Amino acid sequence: MTVRLDEARLPPVALGLRVQVALASRSLSLGGHDDFNQGQVSARVPGADYMLIKGALKGFDECTPEDVVVAPLDPDAPAPPLAPPELPLHQAVYAARPDVHGVVHSHAPHTLVFGATDLPLRPVSHEGAYFEQRIGRFTMTSNTILDMATARGVADALGGDPAVLLRNHGGVVVGRSVRHATVHAHTLERACRLQLMAERVPGGYHTSTPADVLAKREFIYGDLAVRSYWDHCVGRVRRTWPESADWGRRRPSAAPQP
Repeated sequence: MTVRLDEARLPPVALGLRVQVALASRSLSLGGHDDFNQGQVSARVPGADYMLIKGALKGFDECTPEDVVVAPLDPDAPAPPLAPPELPLHQAVYAARPDVHGVVHSHAPHTLVFGATDLPLRPVSHEGAYFEQRIGRFTMTSNTILDMATARGVADALGGDPAVLLRNHGGVVVGRSVRHATVHAHTLERACRLQLMAERVPGGYHTSTPADVLAKREFIYGDLAVRSYWDHCVGRVRRTWPESADWGRRRPSAAPQP
């Protein structure tokens, strides 16, 4: 079943996801992902032909549920005026990955710098273990992803992995939910930062064994753990912006127009 792109009649699941996109955006701000109003978080709505995505005019640090817009999954459908310019990136990823229901694209500084190198991401830390041999690089361009041909190149570089580094541009992190994508956007930034630190240490450094890598993925980054990390992220957002505790408690009286 599909649902019309009518923000005034969003079903409860979409309203809940709208709040999650706003909370994810604020959490990414706290994690150092801000770059003016650039970067996006999106959520695919189950059973619908649209996504919810942070609008073009707001940064991660100022996004509210009312700043999250409805946008079509179909790249040939008209996009709302407030959809971000990189909407094609999200459309291409969702088309290529039916398992993905959350996408984060940001210009997080350590992720961006790491993507400008040719270093493989190694299991220096727990976070690095999650991504080892499961992250590629998109090198077609370092420019903004504005068209479907380029966006499909990103989706191809992503493949079946949880993330892809965009050369000199940042990263794209995906997950089975907005929660997973957000947690692992934080995870990727920390993994890149810690390895860049280790690369400067004279004499080299050690990494986790293959057995430890698998064990860390199962326990440290299993679904229950990711849920607890998401809850921690939400808690930080609500302590920083107490007004966010009221998001989702009542339906907004005036939703942004598509």
